[in-house]
Amino acid sequence: MNEASTRYNNFNKTRIAPTPSGFLHLGNILSFAITAVVARETGAKILLRIDDIDPLRTSKAYVQDIFNTLNFLQIPWDEGPRNIEEFEDAYSQTHRMHNYNKAIETLRVNGLIYACNCSRKQLNEHHLETGYHCDCKKHQIPLSSENINWRLIADNNAEISVKNLNGELIKTVLPADMHNVIIRKKDGLPSYQLTSVVDDLFFGIDLVIRGEDLWPSTLVQHQLAAILGGNDFGKTTFYHHPLLMEAPDKKLSKSAGATSVNYLRQNGESATEIYTAIAAAAGINVSVNNWQELGEMALQVIR
Repeated sequence: MNEASTRYNNFNKTRIAPTPSGFLHLGNILSFAITAVVARETGAKILLRIDDIDPLRTSKAYVQDIFNTLNFLQIPWDEGPRNIEEFEDAYSQTHRMHNYNKAIETLRVNGLIYACNCSRKQLNEHHLETGYHCDCKKHQIPLSSENINWRLIADNNAEISVKNLNGELIKTVLPADMHNVIIRKKDGLPSYQLTSVVDDLFFGIDLVIRGEDLWPSTLVQHQLAAILGGNDFGKTTFYHHPLLMEAPDKKLSKSAGATSVNYLRQNGESATEIYTAIAAAAGINVSVNNWQELGEMALQVIR
């Protein structure tokens, strides 16, 4: 642990940011454990941020599961709600809607948004044929139209630099399927990409630890933050860890009940048994008692 702390810079704050769209699964816990270990090694405070902006995908039961799971596994956090009442009263993303709308309005008044009425099916079919492409910008659909997405106008070929945990800058460009990302959805709500950037800036996050599947999101969030301007998002450090897989080509899903902590708890599994199962899935075949052991061993194995 001391050796690791000499490798990393000190940070102000990181976050664990689950979406309450299902019961937390073993892969979530691996990510939380790694986050907690790096935070403790680098002096960063941990924020619990629950991303509940989409009412159709979230439920109160899944919010409660987040508190149940974190408490059962004794995963720590320093800032944020301690129970569902505190979450609903002060920390739900609905309380920060004015921040999201302000960012969207900034993009709108600067002519950096266009309306898109493409369906997901149309885009998927077009992607298979010619690569991702949306032609709606040239059609100049009014932003006031109903049932449309608002998409970002940006230089999709501009270089993006991401700072990793070792302080190195990784330079790349957006993948094609992240071009002109959705900013506001057809239901009028802000997109995940926008709320994540705005929240990280609002809470002063300077360290983000997430699964490697979210690397494209990291790139588009850098692009978006730079366009919004007046912030230090580009100085944020990112670490993308490998995922726990249900099968070689299938990552764990919140819909897969047998891999949820809730399911395992209901079937009498102890915290040690759950941590040991996570470790085994990550290729660590020893008994693991807590988040510290899991996070430290995972960092050694998967870095």
